[in-house]
Amino acid sequence: MSLPRSDQSGHADFSLTTALHRLGSPPYVYRLATQLTPWFAWAAVACFGIGLYGALVTAPPDYQQGQAYRIIFVHVPAAWLSMAVYVVFAIAGAVGLIWHIKVGFIVARTSALIGAAYTFLALATGSIWGKPMWGAWWVWDARLTSELVLLLLYLGYLALDSAIDDRRTAGRAGAVLALVGLVNLPIIHYSVEWWNTLHQGATVAKLGTPSIHIDMLVPLLIMGIAFKMHYLTVLMLGVRAGLLKQEKRASWIKTLSPAR
Repeated sequence: MSLPRSDQSGHADFSLTTALHRLGSPPYVYRLATQLTPWFAWAAVACFGIGLYGALVTAPPDYQQGQAYRIIFVHVPAAWLSMAVYVVFAIAGAVGLIWHIKVGFIVARTSALIGAAYTFLALATGSIWGKPMWGAWWVWDARLTSELVLLLLYLGYLALDSAIDDRRTAGRAGAVLALVGLVNLPIIHYSVEWWNTLHQGATVAKLGTPSIHIDMLVPLLIMGIAFKMHYLTVLMLGVRAGLLKQEKRASWIKTLSPAR
């Protein structure tokens, strides 16, 4: 594992090229993922415990929706992560496409699987929440429709990736699809402002004071962190598995401990 280069003044060279070179090294990424996995996992467990306690115990009932609103503590973080993971997914695909870094394609594939799960969870919990609030399991609302398009983009990428045997060709084709799909993210975010929609507007991520009680806001934010830690944990595990599969004939694999 090479150390960062130093210039004549003795300062380490942490340029973008150097960072990409290190992150493009399968042994380095595998060992980094192995070291980070338990930290992310324990952080996820702690945040889920604290967040769920706040969501189910300390947060008061909503004055209009009663206890039914509590599904937001799963629905909203899942919706946040469905979009955030897509950004990571598209960037990782672009890194693989532009700099020919195979690890980027592995991160993209793993993120697509996780992102599709979060998007499905957001749609499912939104439907469950919408039934008592709107009187219907599904309406062709702008926010819901654009979120459904996001799920189709994830599934389209996964279908394309599995249909092409050559991993590098599949990664490049999928990266192009991922980058094109980025146009859907601002549509999801601003749909409640651009169109007449049943979906409520922003309550947390808006200018000024969030229009949600602090006793509800705190556990919601903690649950958001919990979902992020969960994503990073599963991502690290997926990257490790992907590297082991891709690099199974590489010499560095033999240097790993039997437990890996």
